[in-house]
Amino acid sequence: MTSPAIALDLDSLDFSKGNGFVTVVAQDANSGAVLMVAHATRDALERTIAIGEMHYTSRTRGLWHKGATSGNVQRVVSLTADCDRDAILALVHPAGPACHEGTTSCFRDAALAADALSALDATIARRSADQSASTSYTRKLLGDRNLRLKKLGEEAVELAVACVDGDRPRAAEEAADLVYHALVAVHAVGGSLGDVRAVLASRAD
Repeated sequence: MTSPAIALDLDSLDFSKGNGFVTVVAQDANSGAVLMVAHATRDALERTIAIGEMHYTSRTRGLWHKGATSGNVQRVVSLTADCDRDAILALVHPAGPACHEGTTSCFRDAALAADALSALDATIARRSADQSASTSYTRKLLGDRNLRLKKLGEEAVELAVACVDGDRPRAAEEAADLVYHALVAVHAVGGSLGDVRAVLASRAD
């Protein structure tokens, strides 16, 4: 397996504070949801960097490759140390649930409350890939350029009217409809929510 380019200076980390361990916070790179908190020794991080999938160190079971048996691996996007160099933020692409109880995150719904957009994006991606879902409205939009663009325009106008009327609940509903149709349009040209997030992040300053 080939590792992605992961830039992390292990020599700069302070393993002494944790008696040989650093704390690792795993976060979904797409949704921003915090998935889990664990610990890692230098050996675990070396393996993570070499393979490109998260390895952790349990105080009871020792070194473990996340998802080695379940298949729920966490592919590394980046590893970033905190200011004290004793904790790491790991941005990952999870292949399945992070929690041993089968949930996406060990922090349950509270940590995932802001993840509705990612869930929508994933649903659109599934519909796009599933040629058998011919009765799906999303599939219909993806297959009909004129309908897709027409609906995109209609939803934008309806949102504008709701805002002119000062109707907060309707504005929220119309905004949700517009976001859905906008994401379908982005997927139709080969993009995804990740692309949109990347553009927004580049404009943050």
